[in-house]
Amino acid sequence: MADIQRRKIRLRSDLRQRRNTLNSAQQDTAAQALIHSVVTLPNWASAQRIALYLATDGEIDTRALENAARGLAKEIFLPLITNSRLCFAQWHEEVLLSSNQYNIAEPPADAVRCPASDLDIIFLPTVGWDGHGGRLGMGGGFYDRTLSGISGPLLVGLAHENQQVDEIPLENWDIALDYVATDVSLYACQQKERCQ
Repeated sequence: MADIQRRKIRLRSDLRQRRNTLNSAQQDTAAQALIHSVVTLPNWASAQRIALYLATDGEIDTRALENAARGLAKEIFLPLITNSRLCFAQWHEEVLLSSNQYNIAEPPADAVRCPASDLDIIFLPTVGWDGHGGRLGMGGGFYDRTLSGISGPLLVGLAHENQQVDEIPLENWDIALDYVATDVSLYACQQKERCQ
């Protein structure tokens, strides 16, 4: 196993433990505060098609963000895992979701799909992040494979403020984030430059 992979595994474990120390009241407060960061995104008001995720394992909860987006009549898409990649399926509030092999809720297989390149904003679950736009996910590489070579959507990591680190160890296939929205602030990131 390469040194970078070992560092990622160690860091992922530490950061998951860090976010899981937040109690339910802290999680609820963070989810509400996240909205204040997201609405300052440069294209939030004009974005029509957004991809969210449903939080698991201490991830910052997206339900308040979902409600805000629905209130603005935005179309919401959730990731579906297909052949080691993600596709994005439209999620109507009344549609019953089912659990995939990772016990993550997904829309039904026959839901309307949207190519990632046609989405306006993709909100990514984030285990850890740095000021250069480096993102550490859960280790499956689904977002990295799916978003490789795609331009168009704004890539926004969602995380608790306490998930920021000085540097995420990156491999050449890791995609960079444009922004990170936390319960404290919105960070504009540029690869190889510090967040503002």
